[in-house]
Amino acid sequence: MEAESIAAEDASSGARGATRTGWVDHLRLLESHAVFILREVAAESERPVLLFSGGKDSAVLLHLALKAFRPGGLPFPIMHVDTGHNFAEVIKFRDERVSRLGERLIVASVQESIDRGRVPDPGPNVSRNRLQTTTLLDAIAEHSFDACFGGARRDEDKARAKERVLSFRDTFGQWDPKRQRPELWHLYQGRVQPGEHVRAFPLSDWTELDIWQYIAREAIALPDIYYAHRRQVVERDGMLLAVCEWVTPEPGEDVVEETVRFRTVGDATCTGAVRSAAQTVTEIIEEVAASRVSERGATRADDRFSETAMEDRKREGYF
Repeated sequence: MEAESIAAEDASSGARGATRTGWVDHLRLLESHAVFILREVAAESERPVLLFSGGKDSAVLLHLALKAFRPGGLPFPIMHVDTGHNFAEVIKFRDERVSRLGERLIVASVQESIDRGRVPDPGPNVSRNRLQTTTLLDAIAEHSFDACFGGARRDEDKARAKERVLSFRDTFGQWDPKRQRPELWHLYQGRVQPGEHVRAFPLSDWTELDIWQYIAREAIALPDIYYAHRRQVVERDGMLLAVCEWVTPEPGEDVVEETVRFRTVGDATCTGAVRSAAQTVTEIIEEVAASRVSERGATRADDRFSETAMEDRKREGYF
């Protein structure tokens, strides 16, 4: 019954969108391409998995996967690489969303990687984002995944702009931008060699604005922290970090309460909020349309302070 209800909701929202013009037509093209990629990769691989952070992009990716494969179940599990420093609202949203769908959730834990001695503990108030690479690669090996769907977009970062829709990784999970396969006219070749796997990015051609417009059209639920709310924050390195168990004020820092929202979600120690009064999707669309800085460039400390931070991590096996 749940699958039938979701399929009915999707059909209804699609019908509403079809009565509009302008950006909706653009979104329908993006949607059909993403659904094609999901189906094509699922057909060519033996053990795919959908990476899900609970953020807006992965929420859209999951919604597209439902459109691609409902009324049946998804032909792959959903996996979250959990740093252990995630926002509570995001973890709550993740668990409720997957539970409602009745799909299988795998949680690959960075804390477990630390406990097993696979990665060093960076200590309190320090980002665990880079540690996700080892946890992800270990989970891929443990479950023998040969394809991983991710919600990355080319407009987020220069390194991601270089990457193909199908990003092949060697036996060590590493990415070599000079050995990518051509993808002329949206023709994809998804075959992997023994030991290799592929990362597939159905949202590659989407922008942040496209994502929010699609969320509006499809009425996709998101964690509350994407909308303006009052929150205690500290200003650090030009960013507003939410005060929590893993972010505490350092000497000289003052805790203040601000009206903020988050443009992206990740490790709480390096994901900043933005001052905003946008409480609806329409207001956020207006805000994003006027922005000239990507969400990662504006609010992710691990990307802001190095020209090659993302590319270096992707070469190591990052998303």
